[in-house]
Amino acid sequence: MPEHPRLQEDTTPPGDAPARAAAMIGVLGAGTMGAGIAQLACRAGAETLLYDPIPDALERGLERVRKGLLKEAERGRSTEQEAHASAERLAAVADLDGFAGCELVIEAVPERLDLKHELYRRLSEIVDERCVLATNTSSLLVTAIAAAATHPERVVGMHFFNPAPLMRLLEVVAGERSSEAALSLAQATGEAMGKTVIRASDGPGFLVNRCNRPFGLEALRLLQERIADIETIDRICRMEGGFRMGPFELMDLVGVDTGFEISKSFFAQSFGEPRWRPSPISARYVAAGMFGRKSGRGYYDYGGADTQAGAAYRAEDPQPFDLGPPAGGEGVVVIAGGCTLAEELRSAATNAGYEVRAPHAPTGGVLPALVLDCERGPDTRRRGPLLDDGRPDRRGTPPPPQGGARLLLCAQGSLGALDPDGSSVGFHLLPPLDGAGLVELTRGDSSSPLAAGRAERFFQALGKHVQWVSDAPGLVLGRIVCQVINESAFALGEGVGSAGDIDLGMVLGLSHPRGPFAWADAIGLDHVLAVLESLCDEYREERYRPAPVLRRLVQEGRLGRATGAGFFEYDA
Repeated sequence: MPEHPRLQEDTTPPGDAPARAAAMIGVLGAGTMGAGIAQLACRAGAETLLYDPIPDALERGLERVRKGLLKEAERGRSTEQEAHASAERLAAVADLDGFAGCELVIEAVPERLDLKHELYRRLSEIVDERCVLATNTSSLLVTAIAAAATHPERVVGMHFFNPAPLMRLLEVVAGERSSEAALSLAQATGEAMGKTVIRASDGPGFLVNRCNRPFGLEALRLLQERIADIETIDRICRMEGGFRMGPFELMDLVGVDTGFEISKSFFAQSFGEPRWRPSPISARYVAAGMFGRKSGRGYYDYGGADTQAGAAYRAEDPQPFDLGPPAGGEGVVVIAGGCTLAEELRSAATNAGYEVRAPHAPTGGVLPALVLDCERGPDTRRRGPLLDDGRPDRRGTPPPPQGGARLLLCAQGSLGALDPDGSSVGFHLLPPLDGAGLVELTRGDSSSPLAAGRAERFFQALGKHVQWVSDAPGLVLGRIVCQVINESAFALGEGVGSAGDIDLGMVLGLSHPRGPFAWADAIGLDHVLAVLESLCDEYREERYRPAPVLRRLVQEGRLGRATGAGFFEYDA
């Protein structure tokens, strides 16, 4: 993850000593998550009590903890002696009364508000009033759960990520009435468990799951509009964006039905926020019983005999390659624009053996083979008058760079909006260029085959694979990532979490290649805003409205690393 200042913030209350971790912890629910939390608790040195109302489930949970501790020792994360010592700190209790002496009780029961209310009412009668009650919920509001407790100020969220013993992140969530003392104890306990703890305010999805909403939802929208198919969208996210899994692979892993229920919950809790509208594609898959890996079929097919034997459910991504220097007659290119991407393209093209010229430079009688226009959008897509057919009025705008086949960056609009009926080809990719193994291209009915061929050859000479997709602002990855950045900016503006915590959460909790704000600063906030405004203009949907925080930063000239400040500040 890129380094930047102010990534971590001290959340210790002013004038207070750091809170100590709980010494006796009760875990309510012995399923996969509950057992994982119990494993963390006893490994951290706490006396750990595990309860489940189903005796068989309780026994399975105890065994899962013991096996998990021994597996850690086998992998060198602890010694065998330490694993046995941790296991000796684990005990089962026969009923909720066994939690009477606990300083912290963490519940990990099914996501039903009525069930949680019943449990919190009973726990309020059993434990000391200073005992902190923590919910591991990922879809319900902490405030709503706390309403059933006698002292709601002692109820907090402790959102562990699955699998709890392995994932490094813990979200500590403040409900409307959560006290600082309760939050501090939860944070100290999480840190004793070896977690990186971030603070979040209550709301749908808290911090990490909320900011990641567009990763799946925008992919579904791209599929719905036939911008690209499932495997292409996933491959672009992996190869161009550096994600470990594409959005459809991830939705299959989580469960299409589970994801759909979460989407409906988000939409309902927000009273119809357009950014969180569930996808009809998910609804159809759920109706068909195509739930993902667990059902053998989701967006991919996992049910065949070969697949069950370990064969891949998708094709392997192609490996990097070196095409060599440009062919004769194609060695001169013009790259127009002052954005980060244009600068990176100039450097990469020069290193690949191209002669890179500035726009309108003397040609010496040799026209460039290709013109990459990374700035034409702002000149041609003004917010001025429109022609009768709805297209932007280009009269009086500067001419484009002359000569050669043209390649337009689809950030300020789709190719169709930037060059209607023209011969250009569109492209999009996100900085940093070095990390991208693939570039997206798009073309219209009037696009020049010569431009298409030269665009492919140019990016292949830079060592990039190319992928043709249908037309849209930002194409595939740009659209998904800019929406993730936008949702993160909304969360930041609403005080759900700090910029540093959001970046840490997305990297540690979801294995993103970089935090959304660090990525935005590398791309250029003006580039991100351009994609969002183009989507908003072309679709006329509130779904794509830019977050006020993002717009204000651009207005202030805080465009990211290139200007020394964006969401973060950088040394000159």
